[in-house]
Amino acid sequence: MAPPQPSSMEEQSGELCEPESEEGEKQGPGSPSDQAHLVTYDAPDGGWGWVVLVATILVLALTLAFPSCIGIFYLDLQEEFQASNSETSWVPSIMTSVLHAGGPLCSMLVERFGCRATVMFGGVLSGFGMAVSSFSHSIVDLYITTGVITGLGFCFSFQAAVTILGHYFVRRRPFANAMSSTGTALGLSTLPFLGDYLQSTLGWRGSFLVLGAVLLNCCVCGAVMRPVRPRKPRKSEVKSNGPRPAGKKRCVLGIFQGLASFLRKHMAFDLFCSNPRFRVFSLGITWMMLGFVVPLIYLVPYATAHKMDPSRAALLLSILGFVNIIVRPPVGVLFSLSWFKGRHVYFFSAALFINGLSNSICCISASFPVLLMYVLTYGLSMSLVGSLMFTVLMDTVEMSQFPSALGLISIMESVTLLIGPPLAGILVDRTDQYTYVFMACSISVALSALFLMVSFYWLDSHDAAQKNSSSASGSPAKPAVSLAMDYQYSSVPTDGDKTHNPSSDI
Repeated sequence: MAPPQPSSMEEQSGELCEPESEEGEKQGPGSPSDQAHLVTYDAPDGGWGWVVLVATILVLALTLAFPSCIGIFYLDLQEEFQASNSETSWVPSIMTSVLHAGGPLCSMLVERFGCRATVMFGGVLSGFGMAVSSFSHSIVDLYITTGVITGLGFCFSFQAAVTILGHYFVRRRPFANAMSSTGTALGLSTLPFLGDYLQSTLGWRGSFLVLGAVLLNCCVCGAVMRPVRPRKPRKSEVKSNGPRPAGKKRCVLGIFQGLASFLRKHMAFDLFCSNPRFRVFSLGITWMMLGFVVPLIYLVPYATAHKMDPSRAALLLSILGFVNIIVRPPVGVLFSLSWFKGRHVYFFSAALFINGLSNSICCISASFPVLLMYVLTYGLSMSLVGSLMFTVLMDTVEMSQFPSALGLISIMESVTLLIGPPLAGILVDRTDQYTYVFMACSISVALSALFLMVSFYWLDSHDAAQKNSSSASGSPAKPAVSLAMDYQYSSVPTDGDKTHNPSSDI
C-alpha cells in the first residue's frame, strides 16, 4: 500500500490520536458520504511509518527496559539508605506499576493533545524524575521521584508510541509490533552496560542524573510521530428544552454521568463485559505479570550475592537483550504470514509457558554457565511473548477500541506488577534464598499460560459448535446474538480501512 502524497499529509491536520482542527469543528454536517470521505484514510503500512517505527523502538528501549536495570544499583541503594530487600524492591516495583497504571490518564492526554505531544511530555517527565531522584535523602524520596514521576513519564511515552504505531500499520502490523518490541531488547542490551559504567565512575547519584538526561531523548522520538489521519469533527451538543434537575441533585448526577463516561471511554469496562476473549486475555496478562518481570529485577542481585563480579552479572542482562534483538525481527516476519492469523494467541501462550518453566533453571546453581543457559532460554521465549503480546490484543479488539482496552489492561496488571517484587523481597528476607523467588515466578507464569491456552481453546470450540448447529438447522443467527458472541481474535480491519468509529463512541 503506497503512502499518502505529501500534499495529502499536510491536509491531514490530525489523526485518531490527535485533537480536531478548528476548521473541522466549524464545518457543518454534510452528507454521509462526505463525512466518511473526511475521516477515512488508509494506514500507510510504510513510508513515514518506518520512521515512526524506529522512533517507537527507541521509546520502548528507554522506557520498558529501564526498570529492569535498576537492579544494577540495588545493593548501592540498600547500603545508602540501610533498607531491606523488600523496601528496596519497591523502587522498581512502583516504577513498573505506575508505568502501566497510568494508561487511562495517558488515553485522556492522547485524545486531547495527540500522540506526538504525549510522547514528548512523557520524556520530559521521566527525565525530570530521574534527575530529581539523584538528590534523594531517603528511600521514600525514591518511591516518589524514581517510582511515581519517572514511571508516569514512561507510561505516557510508551503507550502513546504503541498507539500511533497501530494506526500506521495494518497489513504489516505483526511485523511492526515485533520490530517495535525489539526496543525492549535494545534497552536490555545497552542500559546495563551504561548503568554499570556510570555506577563505577559516578556512583548511583551521578548515574541517575545522567540517565535523566538520556531519557529526554523520548522527546526527540515523539517529535517525528506526525499525524496519519484526522479525527471526525466533534458532534454539536444537543440542547435539551426539558426540565433539568437543579441544585445538588444535578451536581451529583453530572458527577456520576462523567464518571461513567470516563470509565467507558478510557478503561473499556463495557468491552471487558461484552467481549469474552478480551476478558480472558486481560485476566491472563494480569496473572502473568505477577512473576514475569521479577526475575529481571533479581537476576543481578542473585548473581552478585553468590560472589559473581558485578560486570559479569550485568553482562547477563545484556546477553538477554542481544538474544531478543536477534530473534524478534524474524519472529515478526514469520508471524506476519497469513497461516498464523487466528493462531497468534496459541503461540503466545506456548512461549509464555516455556518462559515460566525457564525460571526454574536458576534454582540449579548461581554459576555463570547455568545463568547463561537460563538467559538464553528466557530470552528466546521472551522474544515470542514480546513480539505477540500487542498483536494478540489488536487481534482481539478493534483498533478504535485499542487505546481504552490497553488502558484497562494496564490498570489491571499494575496491581500485580506492584506487589510482585515486594513479595519476592519478603521471601528473600525470610529465607535468605533467591531460589524460592525464581521457583515462585516459574509456577505463576506457567499457570497463567495454561489459563490462556485452555480458555481460548474452549472459546474457539464453543463458537465452532454454535456455528455448526446454526448451519445445520438452516436458520441464520440473529444479528444481536452474532454481535455479542461472534468475536474473532484473528486480524480485524481497523477504522482506517473502512469507516471511522471514534473511541468516544465505545
